[in-house]
Order: sequence, then structure tokens, then C-alpha cells
Amino acid sequence: MSNLAQQPITLCHKDTPALTPEEQARLLAPLQDWEVIVENGVSKLRRTYFFTDYVSAQAFALQVGELAEAANHHPAILIEWGRATVSWWTHTIAGLHSNDFIMAARCDHLV
Repeated sequence: MSNLAQQPITLCHKDTPALTPEEQARLLAPLQDWEVIVENGVSKLRRTYFFTDYVSAQAFALQVGELAEAANHHPAILIEWGRATVSWWTHTIAGLHSNDFIMAARCDHLV
């Protein structure tokens, strides 16, 4: 498991600042195929994983859900035939926190 994936999830409060673009870039560097997007003014971390069929994408989404529930940090997951798109952001601060990058790294270890 990568160093980032082994980091602990930390509690985030409303007054916790979102990561700066420089901090985001540093944490994004070891994450292949992830991108930072801005959607409705909110920075999010997103990756699409590809599979051979719908059932495999659904099984992956279930594993991500189990990871999310264990960490009490939940993504948006879109399941389509042959792919699952995972988006992480911290709702409390309406932006990106180190937790989002940690969870992205943990997702990568599922495939």
C-alpha cells in the first residue's frame, strides 16, 4: 500500500481550510489517473476506473463504499457499463482536504 494510503483520516471542521492549489498538486503527484476538477465552484478529485462489464464496476463501487463507511468519508460514485467514476471532496469545507487524497490512494489499491 502506498505511503499516502496508509495515512490516517483526520477530523475536518467547518473552519478547516481547503487545500491550496500547491498542496493539491503535491498530493496529486503520486496518484495516477486522478484529476482535480471544479464542479459548481467546488474542487473535487475524480478518477474513472474501467472494467470488462457492469457487474465488475458494481462490485468495485461496493468495495469503495465499504472503505468510505469505515473511514466515515463518503464519495460520489457513478456506475456505468464497464466503468465506475469516483469523486472525492470534503463536503464540510466545500473543497479538497488531505482525506480526499488518502481515500483516492486507498481506492487505487482495490483494483
